[in-house]
Amino acid sequence: MADELDELLGFLSSPQPNVRGAAAGIVRGLTGDADGLRALSARADRALPALLRLLASAGGELGTGGAAADSLVNLSQDGALSARLVSLGAVVAAMDVVARRGGEQPGLARSLIMLLANLTQVDSGVTALLQVGDEKMQGLYVAKLVRSFCRSSSESEEEDIFEHVASILVNISKVEAGRRILMEPKRGLLKQIIRQSDSTNQLRKKGVVSTVRNCCFEADTQIQNLLSLAEYIWPALLLPVAGKKIYSEEDRSKMPPELANALSHEREAVENSEIRQQALEAIYMIVLQDEGRRAFWSVNGPRILQVGYEDEEDPKVMEAYELIGSLLVGKGDDEQDQEQGGGQKP
Repeated sequence: MADELDELLGFLSSPQPNVRGAAAGIVRGLTGDADGLRALSARADRALPALLRLLASAGGELGTGGAAADSLVNLSQDGALSARLVSLGAVVAAMDVVARRGGEQPGLARSLIMLLANLTQVDSGVTALLQVGDEKMQGLYVAKLVRSFCRSSSESEEEDIFEHVASILVNISKVEAGRRILMEPKRGLLKQIIRQSDSTNQLRKKGVVSTVRNCCFEADTQIQNLLSLAEYIWPALLLPVAGKKIYSEEDRSKMPPELANALSHEREAVENSEIRQQALEAIYMIVLQDEGRRAFWSVNGPRILQVGYEDEEDPKVMEAYELIGSLLVGKGDDEQDQEQGGGQKP
């Protein structure tokens, strides 16, 4: 078996396109099986560079490039192999192939975005994608991915080539450097991302809310930046936790149009409890700040959470509601008075 596998990996570098293609197809099949993955992992020093070369040089060999990409996606589910791929330049290679051939080969582009989602689960992959250390290029890859993510949304998940960018955004927003790039006002990336929060694609929706939640870790220094996106950020965070009920005219009269309109009719509940919990965690980090808390009262946020809490059944999500409630108790009256014109800063 060992000799046969070594011979197979050698065929990945054959000068004959049909031989390379056949070998790539067999390797892809092996990566779909646990035993095959183990065998290839043991020969990662040969397998990974060969697959990357095949990916970068496949050119018009549509099946070959796709088979190489699929193999790399499966292999990169292992963190150690992901790190090795990053060290071999897999992030740069994937971005380059997406840029050159993504339009002609959407299936290949989709696989490479999945590969990047795996690679950015390791620190070195995040650093490579952010292009940290290169002042002229830093953030360029991220901007390209966000642009594709926001332009390609589709009602059909099967056709959504760039849906896995959502996972990449979550991964890079876990680090300060990633959040800084996403939140830089001149780039306007966070605004573009937030506007995808109403997607019917659950992967997109969850990724957007998780990314916003991660960015809210910077609320102590970026609260004004976050609130400058209030028109988009409040619907993205409040609607998933608002419940299904139609809100009264009195309640809606205290909300901005983007919330009032959405809450004037029955809605489908957000079934994914992680989305609801992460939306509440983001709200909590915003209302920890005085400006954020005042802004929250100004959109009638406490009433929305009160109604949403009544329909909530998940214990962890209920705890997240209650945490915000405990923060507002004792401070809510002051903020409410200020919203009604009854208070001023000394």
